[in-house]
Amino acid sequence: MTGSTRPAARGWAMGRGRTPGPVGMYILFVCWAVLGLVPVLFSTHDLKLALGEAGAPGTLTVVSCEALGKGRYDCKGRFVPDDDSLRTAVLQASPDSHVGQTYRGRLDVETDRVVRTGFAGVLAQFALIGLAPLVWAGLPYSVLFALGVRRGRKTAAIIGVVVSVASLLVVIAGVIAASA
Repeated sequence: MTGSTRPAARGWAMGRGRTPGPVGMYILFVCWAVLGLVPVLFSTHDLKLALGEAGAPGTLTVVSCEALGKGRYDCKGRFVPDDDSLRTAVLQASPDSHVGQTYRGRLDVETDRVVRTGFAGVLAQFALIGLAPLVWAGLPYSVLFALGVRRGRKTAAIIGVVVSVASLLVVIAGVIAASA
């Protein structure tokens, strides 16, 4: 006999060839869910800064940008805080800045980073946060497929595509806002 006709594990729609098995599938799905959480965890503080809920308010003016090669730049900016008790500081500016650019921002005193505030700043933070639904969009369909459940898979696929497109639009808008 050349092929294997061994039945799949009960409850799992194992395909042809090597599959991770039930335990491996659970591990993969947990990793997938955690991967969707990472952008949210790393951008929550910056979103609070952009919304004006944390940090010291002020104005950042980009004073220099040095080309590092391969399309990378090192930009410095002068941050003038609204509060007179804080000192004016020269800090790292966003690498996509240009000399003379001025914008309102919030200084994170722990990291000496300035995050842009206002609508453009909040939208820029969603460039990263918008990745979470993009990552999770295919998860329901994949779980249904792995479990061998046929009912609802088409609906899960359609909803996944709609969520992916909407999330991708949010990410693109955020990237555009970050570079404006």
